[in-house]
Amino acid sequence: MKILAYERFRKAYQELPGHIQRKVDRQLKQLVANPRHPSLQVKKIQGTRAIWESRVDLQYRLTFELVGETVYLRVVGNHDEVLKRP
Repeated sequence: MKILAYERFRKAYQELPGHIQRKVDRQLKQLVANPRHPSLQVKKIQGTRAIWESRVDLQYRLTFELVGETVYLRVVGNHDEVLKRP
């Protein structure tokens, strides 16, 4: 599986605290290894065609699209902010 990040994701990632960046990195490794792993808590975002969210921790989420064997990372950040504009 291949991972590509939109510019919006890259910018948001750079603004995260270091300890959250490390959590995101761990979750992305897990996403590549097993997208259905329970720790990811992946679910489709209602009202979208193919945008999914995954849990980083209690406060942070990331969103992505899955097209074939490629994961397109959309945004990462605070739960409420991410889900306003997934």
